[in-house]
Amino acid sequence: MDAPMITDGVLIQRYIAGNQAAFETLLKRHKTRIFTSIYVLVNDRYLAEDIFQEVFIKVVQSVNAGKYNHEDKFLPWAMRIARNLSIDHIRSRKRMPMVTDSEGGDIFDNIGLFEKSPEQLRIEKDKNSHLRSLIWKLPEEQREVLVLRHYADLSFKEIAALTNSNLNTCIGRMHYAVLNLRKMMQKNSVAVK
Repeated sequence: MDAPMITDGVLIQRYIAGNQAAFETLLKRHKTRIFTSIYVLVNDRYLAEDIFQEVFIKVVQSVNAGKYNHEDKFLPWAMRIARNLSIDHIRSRKRMPMVTDSEGGDIFDNIGLFEKSPEQLRIEKDKNSHLRSLIWKLPEEQREVLVLRHYADLSFKEIAALTNSNLNTCIGRMHYAVLNLRKMMQKNSVAVK
């Protein structure tokens, strides 16, 4: 089975017909884009992993129940599920109290399942935290379009459908998100390319 040549719709049909490998191919094809978009939205790797699993449980349940009718639009459909579940988790998180350490950070952010050297942890944290913090300072609508375009690699047309907005609105939000990020980076003396 030559995976890149087979459309998502054909893979779904093969899965419905009982071919488990077809669904595995579909999962491998889209897992990075879906996981990354979830991660950028929730800003927590372990929560993103949980949501990612929920997304594919919901996808499998919908397909098995005969509720999938999106032909070759699997990725936007799965991204909509991922976005909705991420937003649900963000809303529920806002209701949960945060347990902080003496520096004001969430203590659960420091718990890892595997050991990394202190240098690796510091490099990784510094590398990503500044940009992520700037992205979180963007207005929600701009942040969402930026995440879906850059991290999930969706087209503006797909983003417009996913967010129930028009194409020009999505393009404008992306434009302003980039401008605002550049301004924030210049203000913080970060090199802008």
